[in-house]
Amino acid sequence: MWSFSPAPITLVHMTDPAVPELPPSRRLLRRGNTARTLIEAAFKLLDRNKSFDALSQRELTREVGIVPTAFYRHFPGMEALGLALVEDSFRALREILDDMRKDVRSTDSLISTMVKSLVRNVREHRQRFRFIAAERHGGNAGVREAIRRELRLFQSELATDLARLPYLKDWSTPDLHMLASLMVNAMVAIVEEILDRGRSDKNAERELTELAEKQLRLIVLGVPHWRSGR
Repeated sequence: MWSFSPAPITLVHMTDPAVPELPPSRRLLRRGNTARTLIEAAFKLLDRNKSFDALSQRELTREVGIVPTAFYRHFPGMEALGLALVEDSFRALREILDDMRKDVRSTDSLISTMVKSLVRNVREHRQRFRFIAAERHGGNAGVREAIRRELRLFQSELATDLARLPYLKDWSTPDLHMLASLMVNAMVAIVEEILDRGRSDKNAERELTELAEKQLRLIVLGVPHWRSGR
């Protein structure tokens, strides 16, 4: 899998009023952070209801302000860029697991923490989540498979975390993965709902937060009564 470990983004602030303000992509380029700039520009273009397959290298390099051949100094091809976008997007998704691990006092607190983290991360990393939602059934096979692989890994990590909870310590590995799968599917559905409602619809976001908590609580209602093999 294409591996990309970007350096932190640092924007150059222009303080001289005589110097025209550069767009963010050009300011990043002044720092020599071209690979990071290409990734951010790709997310920006994809957020305009464009699929990854419809994104051209020429359009991307024009957005960034480099010659098309300079693209290959950072990525072997467009699919490699797509894999870097997948990796970057799932960093945001894994923040949900990090938040969840901080509060495992009870099922209710775990679900509340998970949903609040999910909604906050969708709000803060909207372009990343939109990319995942659009491309997990998209046209580029390599990107689509990378997203499915990352979702399976996320599900596996969630199952491992669930196994540490006292009320799930006797569950088998297949049952933990089944529970994690149900929870991940519910989370993905809520993410798509949030993205469809629009950034400024706070009432809808609040309603969806409540709905997500109810759905996840419904899923775990059967936990105390579940016996593998039934």
